[in-house]
Amino acid sequence: MNDLIDISELVTPSMTQLDLITTLFSFIMCILMSFIVRDFYIRRSFSLTGKMHIGSIIPVLSAVVFLVIVVVKSSLALSLGLVGALSIVRFRTPIKEPEELVYLFLAIAVGLGYAAGQILITTVLTLSILFVVYIWLSNRKIIKTSEYNLVVKWTKSDIMFEDISKEIIPVVQSLKLVRLDKTRSNSTSVMLVVPDDESPIDAIINKLYALDQDMKITFFEAKTNW
Repeated sequence: MNDLIDISELVTPSMTQLDLITTLFSFIMCILMSFIVRDFYIRRSFSLTGKMHIGSIIPVLSAVVFLVIVVVKSSLALSLGLVGALSIVRFRTPIKEPEELVYLFLAIAVGLGYAAGQILITTVLTLSILFVVYIWLSNRKIIKTSEYNLVVKWTKSDIMFEDISKEIIPVVQSLKLVRLDKTRSNSTSVMLVVPDDESPIDAIINKLYALDQDMKITFFEAKTNW
């Protein structure tokens, strides 16, 4: 009977088994590494809008994952409860760009690695991934195209994106919506446009200013990366 495992030892967490100093050090390293990932994303990302918003989520996401893993790994009951809780969670906000998903997964991996106590390997692998991405982005060939990215920001609530596209379509060869962000105070749209040969970029700007004189308009050449 002495060889039988006491089930209470699996269910009840033993705080004496937790090395507080190591856990605190791992948490500090997790936060520092998540801020490195955040700064890398903000500086190197090809996302046109929402960089600061996604960047602000990365450290918080890593910290939350770290906390969950540290608490759960010491208790079988908590781990089973977490599985049940996560099974009913539904994410209703879609990821607008695949690049955002990559950095969010990296933030989760950082939290998991440090929470598991793998400080050295998590640090080395995370920095290695960022270094490889940096080299890859630096060596990408850029081919100029006749397309332009058009970023339009407006504050009037009565102006819809359909109104903007209706004004632009007559003076462009093609128009494609890349991204649309809306808040209570303003709206921002990112479009890929090919100006008409007979209508310069100024014609597009004049059309938009006819809707709203306070509208902020930004043009920059679209580039295809290979």
